[in-house]
Amino acid sequence: MKETLKAFKVLSDETKMRILNILLERECCVCEVMQALEISQSKASRGLSALYDVGFLKQRKDGLWSLYSIDKDNISGYKSQLVEAVQEALKHNKKIALDKERLKKASRNGARCNSSFDGDAICQPNAT
Repeated sequence: MKETLKAFKVLSDETKMRILNILLERECCVCEVMQALEISQSKASRGLSALYDVGFLKQRKDGLWSLYSIDKDNISGYKSQLVEAVQEALKHNKKIALDKERLKKASRNGARCNSSFDGDAICQPNAT
């Protein structure tokens, strides 16, 4: 029951629901989440970390980049239903529509955008 409560608690936060919703569109790095939701790096990193810790997300490395996506291979049962419920609940939300529009224009900033789950993310511009 403790794990179920943690999942519901994570989803009780607007930012985390918005992050989950854009990750239903495509995988993202921290910088792309920041751009799509117009939030700070620390808020994006904390949200990704919380969603990962509960088991909604997976992380993969692409060179120096850390990319996050819904863990469709390992999510099942009530967690899968919660993800679907978030998607359905936010389907006609104007703020979510804006998030998705900004996500289309979002890009990885700089040479690397790397996040660790201790809340630190590094987004550095390309050296010129």
